[in-house]
Amino acid sequence: MTENHDETAGMSEAELARHSEKMAKKKHAREKIMATKTDEKGLVIVHTGKGKGKSTAGFGMIFRHIAHKKPCAVVQFIKGAWATGERDLIEAHFSDICQFYTLGEGFTWETQDRARDIAMAEKAWEKAKELIRDERNSMVLLDEINIALRYDYIDVKDVIAFLQTEKPHMTHVVLTGRNAKEELIEIADLATEMELLKHPFRSGIKAQQGVEY
Repeated sequence: MTENHDETAGMSEAELARHSEKMAKKKHAREKIMATKTDEKGLVIVHTGKGKGKSTAGFGMIFRHIAHKKPCAVVQFIKGAWATGERDLIEAHFSDICQFYTLGEGFTWETQDRARDIAMAEKAWEKAKELIRDERNSMVLLDEINIALRYDYIDVKDVIAFLQTEKPHMTHVVLTGRNAKEELIEIADLATEMELLKHPFRSGIKAQQGVEY
């Protein structure tokens, strides 16, 4: 049963007429607003927060680009030690349209080597800048870069300056990870905070294939 049917079930003819008139007014108002939205530009998009879904949302947009045959790229800053379904799928079937680079060595508490973490993060950032500068790429996903920024492995001022001065006008850049810097959120066109309500990890359930990776 559809939501619209639920709303109108049991209504009299007069009530149905008023409902139709109300919906028609809403539709007209929305169409009027949408008619004013004519600009296009490459967006700076930030997905952050403690909740699950930040990388998942980023990869969703990457797969939309792939579906529309728009060249794109992914740079993973942290998850180098993980085999992920996204990477396997892209490398096996879509490497002609989506470049994929995994340059992180794993999470900081696994390497326990700050100097090496910084070197790997800087290497990933250099590759990211190269891919963003290439105007053939419609979107570049910087997966978990916010973690590298949080630990100051990369200077957030350098990232912001690059995005503001060197990012091509029509290129979308997506930055994911917890604890996004306020300065980054400030310059973003779209910023979303994933809120944690419940997580299976708290019930002793481990990360599972097809859900977390």
